[in-house]
Amino acid sequence: MRTTRVVRRFAAVAGAALLALTGAAGVAAADDEKAAEVTEAGTSFRTATAIRPDQRATAEASTGDYLYWAFPVDTGQRATVHATVKLPEAAARHAASTWQVDVYDGLRRRQACRLGTPTKTAAQDAASVSLSCTLRTVRSWSEEWANDPLPGTYYLRLTVTDLKADDLGLPVRAEAKVTTTDAGGAQAVDGALAEPLVPGAGADGSDGRQTAAVEPEDGWSGGWWSSRWLWTAAGGVLAALAGVGGYALTRGSGRPARVPQGL
Repeated sequence: MRTTRVVRRFAAVAGAALLALTGAAGVAAADDEKAAEVTEAGTSFRTATAIRPDQRATAEASTGDYLYWAFPVDTGQRATVHATVKLPEAAARHAASTWQVDVYDGLRRRQACRLGTPTKTAAQDAASVSLSCTLRTVRSWSEEWANDPLPGTYYLRLTVTDLKADDLGLPVRAEAKVTTTDAGGAQAVDGALAEPLVPGAGADGSDGRQTAAVEPEDGWSGGWWSSRWLWTAAGGVLAALAGVGGYALTRGSGRPARVPQGL
């Protein structure tokens, strides 16, 4: 009976420790105020309009324009870009059109999409076309020759890639949004960059507009922290409790009262 109580006590302590550790991993700072909507887009990398994850961006443009937005992605995050183009009236168009979203990192290297529909053809009578692209998980470090996504500023570019010449210049309305999810410690790697990839941060473009310089609201992570530390600590706690519990089960009740001293 005494042994059963000891085991139960240690199990309760272990459960409380795990709950505390996993609860700490899920705590995040909540943003009470909804980010204001962005109502413009840049026309190049240098003039890309800065947006934050979950912030809606719109822009009035002409068919054939290149539209650019810049957004931050930190270590361990997986970003998905969403774009919707509201097309001109069908009567004004002469043929179908093909639209595409491209995502570039801070070094302006094009990043591949793991999921989504980055290219889509809209029929002549379509009212809108929706595109999406889910990037690979951002790593804290990579070899110089690799094309792995690294923490820093990313660029979303939206444009039409196949269009009849007669339809160039027709007015369109574009909407863009970026969402991010935490991939967790399973995707974590050792190492960290000296600085995030944010070229041109704070510099002024030739047209007087400030180059997009965006970063996460709580700053860039150092690259060393991941949820693997929590599970490592939890494993250590469980191992210690298992050792104490095993000792309590095997040590016995001590010297029997009937055995004389000195034997």
